[in-house]
Amino acid sequence: MALQLSVSSLCGQLLVGGFEGETLPPRFGAALRAGRRGGVILFKRNLPSAEHARVICAEVMDACQRELPPFFGVDEEGGRVSRLCSPVLRLPPMRKLANCGDPDLLTQAGSLLGKQLAALGFNLNFAPVLDVDTNPWNPVIGDRSFGCTPEDVCINALAFWQGLGRYVLGCGKHFPGHGDTSVDSHVGLPVIDHELARLRKIELLPFIAAARANMDALMSAHIVVKSLDLVHPATLSRAVCTDLLRRDIGFTGVLFSDDLEMGAIASHYTIEDAAVLAIEAGCDALLICKSEEAQERAHAALIRKAERDRKFLQRCSEAAIRGLDVRRRRVPNPVFNETMFRGLMGQSRQLEAEIQRRISPRFSTR
Repeated sequence: MALQLSVSSLCGQLLVGGFEGETLPPRFGAALRAGRRGGVILFKRNLPSAEHARVICAEVMDACQRELPPFFGVDEEGGRVSRLCSPVLRLPPMRKLANCGDPDLLTQAGSLLGKQLAALGFNLNFAPVLDVDTNPWNPVIGDRSFGCTPEDVCINALAFWQGLGRYVLGCGKHFPGHGDTSVDSHVGLPVIDHELARLRKIELLPFIAAARANMDALMSAHIVVKSLDLVHPATLSRAVCTDLLRRDIGFTGVLFSDDLEMGAIASHYTIEDAAVLAIEAGCDALLICKSEEAQERAHAALIRKAERDRKFLQRCSEAAIRGLDVRRRRVPNPVFNETMFRGLMGQSRQLEAEIQRRISPRFSTR
């Protein structure tokens, strides 16, 4: 697929941004209209009600050029990482759901959640977590993980994604594995000392399974894995994002960076350097989840680099093509038929009751 875009629009398609407030800011809307953003990520601060997502989606779609449909994403994992309130399906931590020992239940939960997210206008959910929870002192993963063994994560996370992916894009995270860290990358830079043989045996297995299943997208981790790259966090490492993920594992989907405003990156790199390095490393879409000013600075840095470096321009084009191909297959399409919408949202209560029954200590399969 050839792209006939200006350098500004080409680089803009690599940026997925967040913003403050409950309505689309004029500055962000102008950036969408000009092709300087490839999508939006929403948080609780943007969503006073589930239905409000439909309003913002409509604003975003009105602002976007028809040929450049956006990523419209959210972190809706279940448990403590949940941005939407009832009547959207309220899920427990994925560990509790996985412990039921019923992959079909996970697929059912993913399917209903995906259907509801699509009705609200989302086309992307940053889930499932593919990290293997091997460190009980991990401050950020824990019960977000589907299990303590790679086998459990592979079976359960992919079952959830298979349901989710019927309706929205799924994005597995955090490559090459955040499960054995003792530092939260929101505030610091975790370092992992494991040799590659250990990574292939544990951390990498769920990502290999995801690649083989043709998962639509993965997200990088802001962690240094010494056996892969002594200097750069995975998000900024070509050895991790290109050599390992693309060439060795064979992943062909979209690679998102985790939020470039997180402490693991922001404490060591400017937003300009982080954006350029992440694209050079092999990321296709960059998350900058709060500051519109930081998004503008990253965009300007990408343009400067692309205009003077033909190889980097080609890398930007490759990334934009990969992202647009996926977005054009899943154009945001919120449901505005109120009867249909209410009926879909009302399906949550029955499944929530079944899940609660299954995770209750009183429930036994014996």
